[in-house]
Order: sequence, then C-alpha cells, then structure tokens
Amino acid sequence: MGIVSHIAKRLMGQSKEGLQNRKLSGPVVRVSTLAVALGMAVMTIAICIGTGFKKEIRQKIVGFGSNIVISQYDTNQSYETNPIVVESLLTDRLEKLEGVTRVTPYIIKAGIIKTKDAVQGIALKGVDYGYDSEFVRSILQEGKILHDSTAISETPTDGIMLSSHIANIMGLKLGDPVRIYFVQNGIRARKFSLIGTYDSHFTEFDDRYAFVDIRQLRKLNAWEERQSTGIEIGIENFDDLDDIATEVLHTAMWYSEAHEPDEKIDDLMLRIQTIRDTQSQLFAWLDLLDMNILVILALIIAVASLNMISGLLILILENTTTIGLLKTMGAKDSLIRHIFIRMAISIIGKGMLWGNITGLSICAIQYFTGIMPLDPTNYYLDHVPITFEWVDLIGINVISLVITSLALIGPSYVVAKIRPASAIRME
Repeated sequence: MGIVSHIAKRLMGQSKEGLQNRKLSGPVVRVSTLAVALGMAVMTIAICIGTGFKKEIRQKIVGFGSNIVISQYDTNQSYETNPIVVESLLTDRLEKLEGVTRVTPYIIKAGIIKTKDAVQGIALKGVDYGYDSEFVRSILQEGKILHDSTAISETPTDGIMLSSHIANIMGLKLGDPVRIYFVQNGIRARKFSLIGTYDSHFTEFDDRYAFVDIRQLRKLNAWEERQSTGIEIGIENFDDLDDIATEVLHTAMWYSEAHEPDEKIDDLMLRIQTIRDTQSQLFAWLDLLDMNILVILALIIAVASLNMISGLLILILENTTTIGLLKTMGAKDSLIRHIFIRMAISIIGKGMLWGNITGLSICAIQYFTGIMPLDPTNYYLDHVPITFEWVDLIGINVISLVITSLALIGPSYVVAKIRPASAIRME
C-alpha cells in the first residue's frame, strides 16, 4: 500500500505537485471536507442534546415516582390508599439485590390547602430519611429540604415542601403556616410550616405533590409504624430497570408466601410497577424523541455519503490523464481504485476530526455555562441539556466512517471505463 499512499498524497495536494494548481479538485476537496465536518458536528450536537434532554426529563419523572414501586394489589386508584406491611424481612432482601440503591417506604394522602384567599387540592407525599433527597435538593428554589440532617429526629417534623407555583398561588412564604384539610371521618385539619419551595419545571408534578414527614401521615391514617402506601426502590442503572423489576417481583412473591397472616392486614398481594408502567405516556414521548434523532442521523449520513460520491467522481474525472498514464505503465484498475478511495477516506477522516472537535467544543461550552436557554413552559427545562454518552459518540463515528467508505466502492468503478489512449489524447 506504499505506492497507493504516495500517489494519493500527491493527488490530494500534500506535495508541491498535487492538486494545488487544479482548478476544480482543490475546491472539491475543501468543500467535501467542510461538508463532512459540518455533518459530524451536527450529529455530535444532536446526540449530546438528545441524550441530555432524555436523561434530564427521565430524572424528573423518576424523582417524583421512583424507578420501581411496590404497593397493594387492588383496584383503588385514588389517593386514599390501602396500606401494605413493610418489614425488614422484605426491605433487607430488596436492598441486597444487585443494582438497587435505596428501598424506602412512602405514603400518599389527598388534602386541601386553604388560605384566606385561595383553596388548592394537593397530594401529600410522606417520606422518611431514606428518600431521594438528592433529586429534591436539585429542584429546591428556597429554604431547605425535608430531613436535611442525617440525624434522625424522634419526633415528626411539621415541615412541608410546596412547589413555587402553588406557594405563589396561595400567597405563602417561607415560615408561614400551611393549613391542610382532610376528608376523613368528617373534616380533619393539620397545620404545617413551609420550610422550602421547589420548581422542577414539570407542571404536571409541581401542581400535584407536596412533601411532608411520613410519620405525620401515619398519625392521620392511624397506621402502625410498619405500614405505608408502598415501597419505592431506586436503582443504579436505568437500563437494568426490567431485569431488576423481575428480581423485585420474585422477592415480593417470596415475601407474600413466607409472611404469616397479619391480624389487621390479611391481604398480602403486592403489585410491582416500574416507572414505565405508571408514566407510560411520558416515556412513549421520550421513545419518540429517540426515533427523531435516528432519522436526523440517517439523513445526515446519507447526505454526507452523496457528497463524497460526487466529490470522488469529480476527482476521478479531473485526473483522467493521470489514470491513463498509470494504466499505460501497467497499473491495474483495482490499484487505481484504491488510490482514489484512499483519497476520499482521507477527506472523510479529516472532516470527521474537525467535526468532532467543533461539535464537542460547542457541547462543552453549553455543558459548563448553560448559555443557551429554553422556555420551561414548553420544554420542562430552563436550558439546553448536554450529556456526553461516549459509547454513542464513538459508535456514530464508526458507523459514519463505514457507511460513507462503503458508498465509495461503486463510484470507484468509473476508473475501469477510462481507456489509456483516449485519456492521454485528451491531455
């Protein structure tokens, strides 16, 4: 391949006698390189933004609902749920499952916030010290989160976290009392203190949930310490969701069979639901986003391939005399084809290098500065998200190089159509 590389370099203008003096080939090489670079940059940006958007939205959805939930198996769809028994026999076994990061009980209860000027329905979510505080901290606007200290208090806190939107509607500020009324054997009221506000930019959740101490809701429901609406299970890798959910199902079945009948709760049938089950519409929307990205990538690769095909044909036609001379000296068509394919691949490689540098630089600037904003009302985020999925980025580079290189094989056979005598006579 030494002679192939040498001739390709001379024709590419990497020597004094190269394409630098050609009227057409020189611009073709530069335009082809630029086109590949732009295509690669756009693909890199599309992947980083697409995966970043999907990751950010998924984190918000999971933050409010957890990856996997164990609850009572019944037909009750209201916020007044039936409890399950949460014992260490079950939680200890769940925590030992590979990929599980947390196992925490929760309680959901419907209530009504009432002030002098407004009334608002709300779903109180009772959490304990093991809940996903990192997520809540990431969306915190003012004040502090529930169970901000790692030291477990013996008495339930009366703090409550509301979304900034609800707090503004109700005219509430940090430290203000929040009176919530419950329809339970009549009307019951509880007074909480607003300790923090959050804003996830996800109105569907912000207008629905408020966070309180789980022990407060146990008192309201007259439940025992081991009773709760369900168990939330967090996992390390979202891609393992289905596999871990299967293991959780087996563990729940084992627990139901091994547990002795309870005097107060004789139904131990448990329902296992993943976040994909409970928020199927949102995840269908995210899956559609993946399809959009794939279509964009396919179109860019197709355009880049056509651009390289046209560039290769121009290089071959403008070097007809050179091809004729090579054939006169005994060069085979396959050797000459390899020369021009090598030239085209060199253009592709250079374009991909600069495209990656440009695309990754733009993404890095956005990642560290967030200078490109978004309208949270429409996109659920206040800035363009960036995630560097290196496996995906390397994969699209390899796929692009392979597809565009294979696309050059067919046009390279034009070399066989060129006759030495005719080519030299043209010169």
